[in-house]
Amino acid sequence: MNLRLFQELMNLNVAFEQVIRGLQQMEKVRFFHNDILRVSRADVESARVELNRQFFDSFDELVEDDALWAYRFQREYNKKMKDPDDLYLEIKDSEERRKKKGLPPRLVILPGWDMSDEERYDEEQVKKRKRVRTKDQKTSRRKSNRSKSSPHGTKPPQTKATPTAESEANNGET
Repeated sequence: MNLRLFQELMNLNVAFEQVIRGLQQMEKVRFFHNDILRVSRADVESARVELNRQFFDSFDELVEDDALWAYRFQREYNKKMKDPDDLYLEIKDSEERRKKKGLPPRLVILPGWDMSDEERYDEEQVKKRKRVRTKDQKTSRRKSNRSKSSPHGTKPPQTKATPTAESEANNGET
């Protein structure tokens, strides 16, 4: 909400009040006809009422916009701050109340359910990833060490030549 807007409305109402008091003072002087002064005072009062009505009609819209923003912000903040596991505990409590009343369960919570099982699973996955990364790093270090030991890089492996029909016919002579 805009505090300055309220200040302006208050200043306007103060000005209207001063005009109305001035007209009332003029009625006492008896220089003007009282009917003309009363009509003028009624016109000023009507203008004040009309402006105040317009302001407060619009004010309702401002308040609703501010309220909508505030409710949205609170809902998002509460959603961020709420522990997701609280839902399971609320359901468990609700089902226990139903059981005490003799009502059938709406949901079944797994027996032996533990809130921290998901956290343990996540921790295990992180450990597995670390082991795989460590293993990959060791393998890549070994490969890089092998390539560093050879000054010309890796040599193709030597294979034994298999005799061809031509070399067999020459008995290995060329």
